[in-house]
Amino acid sequence: MPGQSDSVGLVAGTSDSTPLKFSVAVGPEAYLQLDDVVTTERDVPGVGQVRTSGVVTQVVARHEGASYGSDAFLIADGVLPANTQEIAEITTTRVDPEIYVPPMPGIAARRATGALRDRALYFDSMDKKVVVGLGRDGAPVYINLDFLDGTRGAHVSISGISGVATKTSFALFLLHSIFSSRVLGDRSLSAKALIFAVKGEDLMFLDQTNAKLDHTMRAQYARLGLPAVPFDSVRFFAPPTPGDTTGRPHISGRTSGVDAFWWTLAEFCQQELLPYVFADAEDDRNQYTLVIHQVAAKLRRDANAAGTDGAVTIGGATIRTYADLVEFIAERLQDDTTKADWAGSATTAGSVNAFLRRLRSSLKPLGPIIRGDLTAGTDRRRISTANSRVTVVDLHNLPDRAQRFVVGVVLRAETEAKERAGAGGLLFTMLDELNKHAPREGNSPIKEVLLDIAERGRSLGIILIGAQQTASEVERRIVSNSSIRIVGRLDPAEAGRPEYGFLPASQRQRATLAKPGAMFVSQPELPVPLAVEFPFPAWATRQSEVAAQPVTGATNIMARLARDADPAPF
Repeated sequence: MPGQSDSVGLVAGTSDSTPLKFSVAVGPEAYLQLDDVVTTERDVPGVGQVRTSGVVTQVVARHEGASYGSDAFLIADGVLPANTQEIAEITTTRVDPEIYVPPMPGIAARRATGALRDRALYFDSMDKKVVVGLGRDGAPVYINLDFLDGTRGAHVSISGISGVATKTSFALFLLHSIFSSRVLGDRSLSAKALIFAVKGEDLMFLDQTNAKLDHTMRAQYARLGLPAVPFDSVRFFAPPTPGDTTGRPHISGRTSGVDAFWWTLAEFCQQELLPYVFADAEDDRNQYTLVIHQVAAKLRRDANAAGTDGAVTIGGATIRTYADLVEFIAERLQDDTTKADWAGSATTAGSVNAFLRRLRSSLKPLGPIIRGDLTAGTDRRRISTANSRVTVVDLHNLPDRAQRFVVGVVLRAETEAKERAGAGGLLFTMLDELNKHAPREGNSPIKEVLLDIAERGRSLGIILIGAQQTASEVERRIVSNSSIRIVGRLDPAEAGRPEYGFLPASQRQRATLAKPGAMFVSQPELPVPLAVEFPFPAWATRQSEVAAQPVTGATNIMARLARDADPAPF
């Protein structure tokens, strides 16, 4: 029955029992496994009953009375008397009322279920809770929306080995849970998601049902109170095909519903996007960074739009490609009569050469997405979250340098848009390989944008959902500002890093063995991360998983006519 609990043993007296950690001797007809929720009660003079609840963080079994390893054989043969005993270590999660006294040895310990479990894990006090999966006991596990939407905290950090930890899958399930439930209330209409896809075309089918979804998987969604449906209101963007002047998106799997994105040369100059070309601009200790800002300001002042295709005119010259713009800048910086005007009078030749060397290296990665020779409607080529709930930006066909440029420029634009709009809707920004965009060492314009979101985004309604293989390589301030921390399968060396200090020792070890779909979720209200498993995606994660659309109505009639007109050969 809801709220009842099952007796599993007695509080052990062989080790110290404290208000924060105690042990339970498991009864002969019972068992405790890792992640079970246990509760005990004791009478305190002048207070009454105090309930101490916690989560099993370790379980050991031993022969009491054995001295040597070989005694196991004697005990099994009945020659040596001994008792087999299991002891479970319980880490306290809640004391109610908050009278911190230790559970007394010998008092009953029970497995908490129903309302007692919810109370032990603070689920009962979460006014707005988001389901993130099923616990080891098969019951739903929640996180407090207040620590996700900026009310009391924000941002999510997800860590784990690539291809095994299912970081992207969990992040998508989290978004599905937020959007599909009623937890956002009135804000659900203005809540949006911006997803940067960096690994293949796996995220280009989020609006399609997964053909592998069966009745068992649907039942898991039902237990979580969620519909087993794909995302709705999704818009897809991809870079233009290299060498194609029609603006056709560079994508192979999805043949419709994808818009190409690029920036015109006019936008590049007028919006001073040049600094985002230099992802590692401030890593080197020289003066070429000054040249970047000097040239960017010069382009903003002198460049004028030429026509409707995004070309610019500078000093009487019409420029239509990024390569032509780079060479135009190089000529001005290498000409003694114009060098001071473009780079500043105090700039040395070494700084100019360092700037040009790095600028020319950007020709191949950035040429396809900075254009002045393509014509299309502004709303079709400009990445925007305005007209859809979910926006997917496919980056996997772009080199790393171009990916960082796109991420930095798009996030800057969204941040500025949120500042103009003021408080209101939420924008969940999902970014994989966060260590590549905001590494621990060095500085760059892209990293500064992400830091700004991490430290100020909650007040703007921008929530960062960052995923990375190694949290130890991500800027500390971004990780420390993440209220929700999630860990999947970890490399053993990475698991020992201080960034995972929130995991108990047993969970650090388990994280090196975790199977796909198993995650450890940490949130501020609970001192112990909770192990969860989330269901199989209801949306297609690749083209081969797209479910066939049912043939009905006029489509069915046309299919029958085509079959009758062209019968299959014998």
